Amino acid sequence: MTYLAALILGTGLLMLPAATSTPGGISVLSALFTATSAISVTGLEVLSTGSDYTFFGQAVILGLIQIGGLGVLLLTTLLAMLVAGKVGLRLRESAAAEAKSSDIGGVRPMVLRIIGLTVATEAAVATMLFLRFSTHYGEEAGNAAWDAVFHAVSAFNNAGFGLRSDSLAGYATDPFVCGPVAAAIILGGLGYPVLIEIVRRYRTPLAWSMTTRAMVAATPVLLLAGTVFIAAVEWNNPGTLGRFDWWDKLQVAAFQSTTTRTAGFSTVDFAQLHPATWFVMDILMFVGGGPAGTAGGVKITTVLVLLAMTWAEISGGTATNLFGSRVARSAYRQAATVIVLALALIATATIVLMLDDPRPGLGRLLFEVISGFGNVGLSTGITAGLPGTSQAVLITVMILGRLGPVTVASGLALRARAIRYELPVERPLIG
Repeated sequence: MTYLAALILGTGLLMLPAATSTPGGISVLSALFTATSAISVTGLEVLSTGSDYTFFGQAVILGLIQIGGLGVLLLTTLLAMLVAGKVGLRLRESAAAEAKSSDIGGVRPMVLRIIGLTVATEAAVATMLFLRFSTHYGEEAGNAAWDAVFHAVSAFNNAGFGLRSDSLAGYATDPFVCGPVAAAIILGGLGYPVLIEIVRRYRTPLAWSMTTRAMVAATPVLLLAGTVFIAAVEWNNPGTLGRFDWWDKLQVAAFQSTTTRTAGFSTVDFAQLHPATWFVMDILMFVGGGPAGTAGGVKITTVLVLLAMTWAEISGGTATNLFGSRVARSAYRQAATVIVLALALIATATIVLMLDDPRPGLGRLLFEVISGFGNVGLSTGITAGLPGTSQAVLITVMILGRLGPVTVASGLALRARAIRYELPVERPLIG
């Protein structure tokens, strides 16, 4: 309900004439689409943030991004604690332990830590970007400061909104711009519990939780795999990497692999990418980042649990094990449920978009839907030209993609109850 209230308020503010350069303001659908994209930290646009919105409108978008990102961090962290500690005294004890507080009502210190971590990271990235924009590119101090703050907040919250029509294409080969942005994306995508555990127990990684070990192990693998594939397929494509030298090609491919996971910034023209690259990016966007973070998707841990369950079945194991621990039986049921519901949503939305306007083709429409579901914000350039019905579908997909996986998984976990009886066993034919 809080999410809905913020969405309605943001839509109303963006409809004000002062928010846009369009005489008389913009339509309800355009304002709702932008507000949804901002508060769900997605980044899909039907209007240009830098040219179609005034400073006031950009400030509203930035505020929605910050509210959405902080809300996701707080909501997912609190839900994770609730699932782990159930309700009542156990929840309060786990909250106090998480915040390293002697106060058994330690939720408040934890919330303050999350806000502090967010602000500190955004400030550090904004400072680095400001120095680069003002000194190397000669931007006026005020413009450079706003530019830096906007992109730092958008990056850490994995939103993908930028102030330029070509996103960050103008800085594609500048490591002092793309580097801090990529770092903020990765940190935001790891999630608060993972970051805190790494900082507090960096000397004893064997004591890390299964979630932290999974994120630390899988994140570099996904980043490297995406980089290698993008570089290999697009190496000689004149519309993407073909115009760069070998080092810049690797740099651009690495940044695009990072941002494809959930952030939405681009340094190449996605309309010129090979269809195979689109499809691999679909997979990366679908997986997303870590739980209790600003990333979208079904989450890395969800996919790893299903992969571990598959391996256990293939190898004849009697239990599903992951990083030296046994996965709870309820966890892989929940993981399977999240995956199936996500695939059903994506398939349904893609079919509706194809029925509404099939001209962009399956590849582009599927990319758009998965980008919306994964709260990524990347596009092949068709968002603004989609019919109103298709844009309304994408609004729904963005909302469900933001709140759906975490609420479904948490709801299933909290509903878990003692088994009082079971029906007779019967094995259906599989495959």
